[in-house]
This record gives sequence, structure tokens and C-alpha cells, in this order.
Amino acid sequence: MTLVEVPKKRIADWLAEPIKRNWRTYSKVALAAALINIFGLGSALFTMTVYDRVVPNSAYGSLLALSIGLGIILIFDFILKLLRAYFVDFAGARIDEEIGEDVFARLTSMRLELRKGSTGQLTGMMRELETIRDFFASATLVAVVDLPFIFITLAVVAAIGGWVVAVPGAMVPLVILVGLAAQPALQRISATTLGQGLLKQSVLVETVGSIEHVKVSGAERMLKRRWKEAVREHAQSNLRQRLISSVGTTFATTAGMISYAGVVIIGVFQVADNKLTLGGLIACSILAGRAVAPLAQISQLVGRMTATRTAYRHVRQMMDQPVEGPETEPLEMGTTAGAIELRGVSFTYPGGSAPALDNVNLKIEPGQHVAILGRVGSGKSTIARMMLGLYPPQEGMVLVDGVDLAQFDPYSLRAQIGSVLQEPALFSGSIRENIVLERPFIDDEEMLRASRVSGTDLFVSRISNGYDLKLVDRGEGLSGGQRQSIAVARALAGKPPIIVMDEPSSAMDAQTEGDLINRLGDELKNRTLVVVTHRQPLLQLVDRIIIMDRGKVVADGPRDAVLEKLAQGNKQP
Repeated sequence: MTLVEVPKKRIADWLAEPIKRNWRTYSKVALAAALINIFGLGSALFTMTVYDRVVPNSAYGSLLALSIGLGIILIFDFILKLLRAYFVDFAGARIDEEIGEDVFARLTSMRLELRKGSTGQLTGMMRELETIRDFFASATLVAVVDLPFIFITLAVVAAIGGWVVAVPGAMVPLVILVGLAAQPALQRISATTLGQGLLKQSVLVETVGSIEHVKVSGAERMLKRRWKEAVREHAQSNLRQRLISSVGTTFATTAGMISYAGVVIIGVFQVADNKLTLGGLIACSILAGRAVAPLAQISQLVGRMTATRTAYRHVRQMMDQPVEGPETEPLEMGTTAGAIELRGVSFTYPGGSAPALDNVNLKIEPGQHVAILGRVGSGKSTIARMMLGLYPPQEGMVLVDGVDLAQFDPYSLRAQIGSVLQEPALFSGSIRENIVLERPFIDDEEMLRASRVSGTDLFVSRISNGYDLKLVDRGEGLSGGQRQSIAVARALAGKPPIIVMDEPSSAMDAQTEGDLINRLGDELKNRTLVVVTHRQPLLQLVDRIIIMDRGKVVADGPRDAVLEKLAQGNKQP
């Protein structure tokens, strides 16, 4: 049986649905724009009536009545323009909120092995949401509603002035053709400009995020060169894009002037032949300018549309990536006994040549304390990431309590596993927020208990603001040991039945590490512990050691037996 591939929708649901939900707001925009265009005809007709009826007959009473009527029209025109601007901005804000929430949720649930581009490029791609929002919140979008009124205006010009309509009538298709002719080049340059903008963002984020390392390693020269090249290339492509975009807009403005002058020139002969009144000529010249004016906005809209299409294409690439968790309804992990098993697991990092894990089989019983040792690049940290569900195995399975980890909802899974990664990250906010992370099952009492176990309270008690101390990005201003202490408190909060730690004390001094180990001894009783480490003191916490080498398990057994075997191996010449 041949499976039929379902074609992709032209506009993805994450963009189409918010637009559909705001159709009532956009219908109000369309109604306001229609009335504004009708009122625009009224001002031209007012001018024609004054010149043809009021001036020859000195009908000042009629002038007063006409002026009052025009004043009422102008008041309503002003109000409608304000309402139109409000409705456009309101709809754009709602669409921006909904799309931004969906895209951010997809970013946080993205499968790490499918991640493409640097951190700067990903943040730059998120910035492209502004381009999409600006398009739907732009007043130029209203120009679409103005298109039918171009032909209505031309019909009024023809009714008043006859053949004078030929001039604006000829300008309209010319402006459209010029705008369409610029589109292929504009699309190519728009894609190039976006790519170079993402590259510039990447250099900036990389520099700011590692500013201390940049200074101490002397990388300023290299990064300044990269920044200079990225800025120059982006500025040049941006200049070309703006130049091509301005061709259509400028030509539309020129066409409006030609239309106005052409109507006046032809209209003079029409007036001489008594086929057109002076008031009619003035009205036709005004209306001719109004007929072509929306085309300048259409040219701007087309330029915005090209940039928006390019931004949408890049954002959609990320949105089309599969997310963590099963494709079907995920299982919610309740309380777990803490049994973990890797069954025939193999994994190679994207772009890697050698497997990080090669047919790894190991089983950890509930409540068992295990250390994973090995040289740099042996696969220790990869095993920890597998247990946390950060990467799915390319072969084999990772099981928790006998159930494939891939079947669980990632959030419910990680709520049962406390983790400390090799390079713990702190977030902007208070120390309290960094420990609790707005998890509803962790109150202040539990936060303080975890802080005492991790040793966080020892230095927080000496700070004036205590747990309300605001941290900057990644906890800069704290020592490496203090950051690790907060990360350990975060992992222990809520008493998860499984704890996975990757070098949790590498930045601590010997005294602080020893005190932490003593407190963890009581804390981790009857809970499963997996610790990846190079440090000998942490082995006091475990009763089993697994040794990795080149992605394979080369030794596995009781702690003392494995350490004795290692000592004997080191004594051999």
C-alpha cells in the first residue's frame, strides 16, 4: 500500500489560526477603510460644487451648508482613521502574543539533536517574529482594502471628466508592473540579508555571553574582525534591499504626480471645448492623485511581504521540527521507584564521526548509588543526558521502571529526576527563583531544606538580601562553587526519587565538597543516585562504579572491587 504524502499547508496553523481568530477585528479595519475612502470622494465633490455652483452664483448660504457637511465628514474621517490604527495595532498585538507563545514553547521543547545553528542564530530567528508582527500590525496592510476603491475612484473621474481618466488609468498598471518586476531580486536579497543578520547576531551573542573569556584569552581581535565583516556585509545587502524596495514606492509617487499633471493638461482642452467645468477639472485632478496614492502603500506592503515571507520561512523550519516526547498521547510519570536501564543504547552526536555510546547495556536498581567514571570523551556525560531524556538513543532504549522513557511526557519525567549538569546555568532573578523555578510542589520550607543540604544557606546567610538577591545572567558575580551549590539545591528540592549529577562539586574547595558529601549521605538514602565524576571524594556516596571508555562499558561492579582492580592496573609496569 502506497502512503500518500500530505502536502504542507501554505500557511502553517500556528500562524493561520491566530489570524482567523482576529477576523472580526480585521473586518472592522476593512469597514473603517471603506468609509474613509468614501469620505475622500466627498472632499473632491465639495471642491467641484464650490467652483461650479457657489462661486458663479455667490451662493454663500450654500457654501455654509456645504462647509458644515464637509466638517462633519472630516470629524468622522479623523475618528475612523484613529479607530483603524487602533484595530490594526490591537490585532497585531494579539497575533504577536499568540505566535510568540507558540514559538517559544516550540523552542523550549525542541529536540536537541535536531538543533541547527548557534545560540545567536536561534535568538536572531526569534527576533524575526518582530518582522511577522510588524507586517500584521502595519498600516500598510490596510492598503489591501484600498485596492477596490482605486477602480471606484477612476469610475468617478470618468463620470466627471470623461477621457481625462485615461492618464491615471494608464498609471495604475504601470505601477503594478514595476512593483512585480522588482520582486525576484527583492526575494533573493531578502534571504541574503536575513542570513547575514543572523550571523551578526551570532557574533554579538557569543561575545557578550563569554565576555570574560574573550578578555582573558585575547580574542578581541578575532571577534572584532568577525563583527566588522558581518556588519559590513549585512549593511551592504540591507542597502541593496532598501534600494530595490524604494524603486516601486518612488515610481508610485512619481506616477501620482504624472497623473495629477496629465489630468490638468488634458482637462484644460476639455474645459475649452465645454466638455468639462473648472470645478470638475479640479475635482478630477484631486481624485486622480487619490487613485494612484494607494499604490505607493501597496509597494511598501509588497516590500514588507517579501521580508515577512523570508522570516516566516525561517521560523517555520524550526516550527516544523519534531518536539520531545512521543507523537501519540504521552504517559504522565507519577511516583517512580527509581529503576533505570539502558538496553543496547547507541548514539552519535550530530556531526560526530565516532559514536558517543556504542551498544551500552546497564541496569540500575531502585535506591542504588552509582558512579560513572572514564576519560574525557568516554561517554559518561552522554549517559547522564540519556537518562534525562535530553537526547533519544539512535538504537536501543532507555527505560525507567521498565517503561521506555520516550513514552513519557518530558516535563513529568524531569519532575521525578533532580539533575545537576556539568556546567550549571543560573537564570536572571533571585536565588529563591533559581531554586524553586515556580514549581508548584516546592514551598519555602522545602526550598530552605534543600538549601541547607546543598550548603547554599552558608553563603546566603551572609548576604544582606539573602534569597532575594537578584542575579544577573548565569549568576555572574557568584563563584563557581556557589553556582554549583544553588544548582544542587535546585536538584534536591522536592525530593525527587532519582538524582543525576555530572561533576556537581568540580568548582568547590575540599572543605566545602567534604561537607556537601556528608550531608548528601543522609539526604540520598533510599533514592537512586547516578553521579558522573573524576573526583575521588564523591565515590564515598556510591556503592557501585561503572567505567566507560570510547562509548563502551569496560568495567562494572561494587565500588571497592572496581577501585582495587584499578589500583592493581595502575601498579603494573
